[in-house]
Amino acid sequence: MTPNTIEEKELARLLAQIPLPLKEKIPNRNKKKKVIVIAGPTAVGKTKHSLAIANAIGGEIVSADSMQVYRGMDIGTAKVSKLERLQVPHHLIDIRDLSEGFNAMDFYREAHKAIRDILLRGKVPIVVGGTGFYIHALIYGPPQGPSSIPEVRQGIEDEMDKLGVEALYQRLSLADPDYAKSITSADRHKIVRALEIISITKKRVSDFPKMQKEEVPYDFRCWFLYMPKEAIYPHIEMRCDEMIAAGLIDEVRDLDAKGLRKNSSASQSIGYRQCLDFLSSKGTPDDFEEFVATFKRASRRYAKRQFTWFKKEPLFRWLNVQGVPLEKSVETIIQDYQVSF
Repeated sequence: MTPNTIEEKELARLLAQIPLPLKEKIPNRNKKKKVIVIAGPTAVGKTKHSLAIANAIGGEIVSADSMQVYRGMDIGTAKVSKLERLQVPHHLIDIRDLSEGFNAMDFYREAHKAIRDILLRGKVPIVVGGTGFYIHALIYGPPQGPSSIPEVRQGIEDEMDKLGVEALYQRLSLADPDYAKSITSADRHKIVRALEIISITKKRVSDFPKMQKEEVPYDFRCWFLYMPKEAIYPHIEMRCDEMIAAGLIDEVRDLDAKGLRKNSSASQSIGYRQCLDFLSSKGTPDDFEEFVATFKRASRRYAKRQFTWFKKEPLFRWLNVQGVPLEKSVETIIQDYQVSF
């Protein structure tokens, strides 16, 4: 109804001039909830950053480490201590026995369940880990094709380290020319995954129906903590020495008695695989030196693959933490989380 008297017209004019500052503060019901994601190479300091952030903003941590799900795999996975878990709630740690499997699909389901639970309690979900395959699945949905088989994937990655990415791309081009044309010859991870699928299923990747890309359900605030490789490698080697000094060999010996070798995923993980080889040797000083050298080499190569993987992830911002006070890098991540509300 339009105003039809002088008084009504004047009142309508005055009301129209009144500012509505509260209008902009009405919450957007369609706005996505935020989830902080902290990734980075091994030994870069993901744990201390995540604990500091969680303590500062009321966060809870969701582990994105493919091996920390297993009970007893503590030293070799740099698992957070029980005291730290009492101070800050952690999820997806110690949720499987060695007799049970765990893959990217399991992680996708368990991680989303944990995130929903954390948000419902008014806390901040902080996903922390270096397993790029799992984090990608969390954000974009589980992968197509069969679940990864660690020993198959590791064999392909070892070949790529030895022969180079171009050689394996040529192999993929012969096995599945249609899929090979859809990716670049430098896309290491897609090449490895494609060859893994072909090896497991005896089918071409292009034979599988294309997955519908899922809408990203949350506002993922993603960070890749890093140091230049010449700086991170000494940290990695020191971490290996610290794990051995902390009792890694005894941990693996105990897990071996509990069936570690029967778990194809856990037994192939870095540190455990090399330690099992050492326990199968005569245990001479030369055998020990070989164990330490292969452990460190595998750890460095894994870090290199982590750098390569996350360079392909568009949501991640890279944060150089070399020589930066913990408080400053933590503040950067917290400010990003808070400023977009």
